[in-house]
Amino acid sequence: MIHRPELPEARGELSEGVRSLLRGGPVPVGPLLKEAARTDPFGEDLQLALYTAYELHYRGFAGVADALEWDPELLRLRGALEEAFLGALREADTGSDDVTAELDALLVEPVEGHGISHRLAADGTWEQLREVLVHRSLYQLKESDPQAWVIPRLQGQAKASLVAVEYDEFGAGRGDRVHAKLFADLMAGAGLDTRYGHYLDVVPAATLAPVNLMSLCGLHRALRGAAVGFFAALEITSPPGARRMARALERFDAGERCTRFYTEHVEADAVHEQVMRHDVIGDLLAREPGLAGDVAFGIRAIGLLEDRWEREVLAAWDAGRSSLRGAGLGDA
Repeated sequence: MIHRPELPEARGELSEGVRSLLRGGPVPVGPLLKEAARTDPFGEDLQLALYTAYELHYRGFAGVADALEWDPELLRLRGALEEAFLGALREADTGSDDVTAELDALLVEPVEGHGISHRLAADGTWEQLREVLVHRSLYQLKESDPQAWVIPRLQGQAKASLVAVEYDEFGAGRGDRVHAKLFADLMAGAGLDTRYGHYLDVVPAATLAPVNLMSLCGLHRALRGAAVGFFAALEITSPPGARRMARALERFDAGERCTRFYTEHVEADAVHEQVMRHDVIGDLLAREPGLAGDVAFGIRAIGLLEDRWEREVLAAWDAGRSSLRGAGLGDA
């Protein structure tokens, strides 16, 4: 039986509104549309509301009717949330349409890195490493599902090559090698709960925002270029970080059950980088050159959101506190 998580606790008027809609109550959406336009687009309330609305397109929630996936009032509210979020991302974006330059920049590793994986590989604690796994579980337990929505929106070599990458992500025909399953194995080895969506209440908005971007781009055909862009960025930047995370786990003698997820990404994503760059993006832009700006935007947008997440987590650790909400893993 497929596990469905419980509805998350609300973090404000918007997320309470979505929660009430999913419980079947009469909710006046008009005031919520105005609230969406004036609420922090990167804040806890809007990001949780958006994530909750999107989750109906994945596994849904316990006790929530499947038919609500296409509820007109919910979609009306989701549209306002998306408009605020996408508008803020575009306002923060100052880059050009030069896709080659954006891709080249992703390949540059700083001589002295200060990111989360650098910290964990060098001297991070076991609890900090477990916190990162909790953060990442909101995406990794559905890894590559959002990207699958772009498949019917591509043609020719771009479609064939993206499917080849997704085939690897989904285990190359083996259920025990599906990357989401490998991540669940990693979580179990680290003593964490592997249930899908279990940690939704303890992760902050900065964790939800990158996943929301993936869902947003995947669900809108008009954003197919951005979806391909962020997917390429994830594949290109994955191997170095995965290598450091594997080293971090090895520091704690976590064992092959834990390291397998990251060692798999070191090998697979090194190949995927070339496929995404040349066969997917190259063919897509040869067919639709007008999408160059969207591809470049997708690359930068996921980078912006990942940077925000890293800064927030590191700031919490530097202050001597958990990067999770509430009491962190003590609440989960």
